Parts: sequence; C-alpha cells; structure tokens
Amino acid sequence: MTEPQPPKPHLHPHPTAHGYPIPPPRRGADWMFGGVYGTVLASGLLAALDQKGGEYTPFYDASWVLVTAATAGLAHGYSHHMASHQAGSAGHRWRLLVRALWNEWPMIAAALPTVLLLLIAGIAGWESYGVTAVGLGLNTALLFGWGAFVAVRVGYRIGSALLIGLADATIGLAIIVANALIK
Repeated sequence: MTEPQPPKPHLHPHPTAHGYPIPPPRRGADWMFGGVYGTVLASGLLAALDQKGGEYTPFYDASWVLVTAATAGLAHGYSHHMASHQAGSAGHRWRLLVRALWNEWPMIAAALPTVLLLLIAGIAGWESYGVTAVGLGLNTALLFGWGAFVAVRVGYRIGSALLIGLADATIGLAIIVANALIK
C-alpha cells in the first residue's frame, strides 16, 4: 500500500492582492484594438459631420470627434468593468474601474489625427470636401498600419500581416464608399 500524499496547495488561477483577484494585464495587442476602433469611429464621424450644402465648421467638428471618442472610450471601459465586476472592497472596485477606463486611451489617441486635421483645416480655411477626402484617406492608411503592425506584433509573418492590414483598410474603404453613396 502506498503512503498517502499530503494535499497539494490550492493554486489560484489568478494572482490576488489583499485577498481579491487582480485581473490580468492586457495582452500586447489588446490595447491596439482601441487604435483600430478609434480610427473607425473618427472616420465615421468625419463623414457624418460633413454635410453637403451645410455650414462647414471644422472646429466644432473637431470638438465632436474628440468628445465622442472620449465618451466611447469611457463607455467601453465602464462596460468592460461592469461585465467583469468582482467582489471586493469599494477601494478595490474603484481601482479596477480606473484601470479599465485608463486602458481605453488608445481609442482617444487614434481619433487625434482626425481632430488635428480638422483644427488645421479650420486655421488654414480648407474646404470641407478636401478635408473629408484627405481625412478618410489618412484614416484608411492608418487602419492599414494598425492592422499590419498588430499582426506583426502578435507573430504573423510579414505577408500575412500585410493582408491583415489590407483587411483593416477595407473598413476605411467601406466608409469612403458609404460616404459617397449617402451624400
């Protein structure tokens, strides 16, 4: 007969702090998701805010792109926090909420090229059609860059990464086509 073995200590699947589970940090490419999402959001807003025959207001449009990106980031972070809500002290829950909200900064940062373009357009007096066309083209190129960069970062070979970048750029092209058809 074999001698009984002492029980193995229970290993927690997640690390804890003060008895409460700590959510795992975002993987390398997870923060880049916000870049793609923010760029698509900025493209959609740029296309929607440019009304044919309407008054062109680039400073107003820039503020709405920024406010919408920030609000979407906050809503996205809050919903992630609530979906993974964990027991614990109020202080612990607040720290987790702050971390979830902070993790959404890439969405806001990805909208900044569009905001900057609109601010420059307002200062330089550029026409709305040209600004929208340049902005949508720029954002499509950024989507290609985000897709290819993320793919390389997570381990895809360069050929596959370029195809993934092309797939992301297709989202930007779809917004350009929709903008042309709707207006």
